[in-house]
Amino acid sequence: MHTTFPTLDAWLAHCESLHPQAIDMGLARVSEVARRLQLRFDCPVITVAGTNGKGSTCAMLEAVALSAGYRTGVFTSPHLVHFEERCRLRGEIVTADELLPQFEEVEAARLAAPEVSLSYFEFTTLAILRLMSLAKLDVAILEVGLGGRLDATNIIDADCAVITSIDLDHTELLGPDRDSIGREKAGIMRPGRPVIVSDPVPPQSVIDHAAAIGADLWRFGRDFNYDGDQQQWSWAGRGRRYSGMAYPALRGANQLVNAAGVLAALEALRQRLPVTAQAVRNGLAMVELPGRFQIVPGEPTLVLDVGHNPHAIAALTANLDAMGYHPTTHAVFGAMHDKDLTPMLQKIGPVIDRWYFTDLPTPRAEKAAVLQQKWNALQMAAGGHRNVTTSTHADPMQALQAALEAAEGADRIVVFGSFYTVGGVLKDGIPRLKAKHLND
Repeated sequence: MHTTFPTLDAWLAHCESLHPQAIDMGLARVSEVARRLQLRFDCPVITVAGTNGKGSTCAMLEAVALSAGYRTGVFTSPHLVHFEERCRLRGEIVTADELLPQFEEVEAARLAAPEVSLSYFEFTTLAILRLMSLAKLDVAILEVGLGGRLDATNIIDADCAVITSIDLDHTELLGPDRDSIGREKAGIMRPGRPVIVSDPVPPQSVIDHAAAIGADLWRFGRDFNYDGDQQQWSWAGRGRRYSGMAYPALRGANQLVNAAGVLAALEALRQRLPVTAQAVRNGLAMVELPGRFQIVPGEPTLVLDVGHNPHAIAALTANLDAMGYHPTTHAVFGAMHDKDLTPMLQKIGPVIDRWYFTDLPTPRAEKAAVLQQKWNALQMAAGGHRNVTTSTHADPMQALQAALEAAEGADRIVVFGSFYTVGGVLKDGIPRLKAKHLND
């Protein structure tokens, strides 16, 4: 008789205690439990890998498919506030009650002789995939967690793979350079099936792997392309064009690259998943995704961004530059200690006037005091010409409170560096905080 738990939180605590390693690369264990569960999808599956842009790509695919009238299922990770955010069915976040029976099924399959040890990510991914597989979907969209080749999502053979931008992140697991990381991401490709590479300058390893296995490679700049001016943009792919489109509702410099990859994926699947030009326009106009250069209206302006590697921070910096004038920019920043922190601080440093470094509620996080030391060392190395103030805080909400108290109405506050940083300020609802500040 296997153990059962009454709540999702209890199941998640159980999942955290099962496996000696938080990340254990390899598909043998998760594949065996999937086999016992008879896990399979009866609809087209799109998997999305990459360093940055995965969440935005999944959200745009979902939005267009929903606009076309399809029943969608999406799996993404990590979550910002609640675990249930990792799965959406027909555009709605699933409930804990929908997930509980799936956790029971995974546990029963895992404990069948011989018992299989699963990591937290493997266990929870199997539970969500099983829920999606039973939901009578027209399309399943799966965001790859880490890498690709050995990620738990790769037990599913995708009908179409999408690889977004590739940059340095998780180098201790995926390799020291873009070529090694590209090789891991390329593991989601399947022979004879389309793979959309939306990185404009992909590592050679990605192109080589597609050729080696006979995947149908769609390359940005060769098989599809986009151009745009201040008002609108257009896209051209193999045998299809969209012109005069409004910009996607997701803000930011990289979102057209992501949207171009989305349209290529939908074009590659046109025989099985046809979408009209109107569905494309409506979907891209309606798409929402918290924490991706999300601007919260009000005074002071509040920007939320989960960017957590140098490539993402470079994009965030460009987006902040394009926003127009704000007298002072306040930054709430917390990040993991295994990230490339110095280049992140260097890239965004010139646009920040006041730092509020924060601790985060996970052992992987760098201490706020260490972040402050890294910033001070950069300032000294640069000659310390700018008068930039810094402070440290116990959690993101306290850091945001301090920034709100210091900020004037015309200023802006940027909260960034990790899902934990943005999630930490979202969990109690920001608009109320800002309204309080305005009424002081």
